Amino acid sequence: MTPTLFGRWQTRILLFATVGVVVSLPFAMGLIGFERSMIYFFVLFYVALFGMVWDIVYDQIQKSLWDRDWPAIYQLFAGIWEMFFVFCGVKIIGLPAVSKDLPILGFFVHYISVWLTIFVVSQSLMRILFVRWRFRGGQWL
Repeated sequence: MTPTLFGRWQTRILLFATVGVVVSLPFAMGLIGFERSMIYFFVLFYVALFGMVWDIVYDQIQKSLWDRDWPAIYQLFAGIWEMFFVFCGVKIIGLPAVSKDLPILGFFVHYISVWLTIFVVSQSLMRILFVRWRFRGGQWL
């Protein structure tokens, strides 16, 4: 499947609004061992928002590849790059509604948990629940 830009956006929104929220709930409720805070939902929002901007770049990179494929290893690199970008946004620049005092370990554990879960769901459950999703360039609407 070669995802289109619109398909990337739809898939990202769907996964962050469902899987991302479910994974973020224990963090927000303080069940994971970090301070109880709604900041994790704002971090989730910024990762999704910035990721949509980065999807424009990813789409252009994908179009330049000879087979127009986007292998899973590229998703790994994209996840690392997005983590670095959002982390700098939180800790250096400061993003609205997210304190610069966000624990570094809390940020990394939350981000990695959300990212790994979304990655696994996109590689497995999405293909089962949305059979035609793969053949529509990642669009599920």
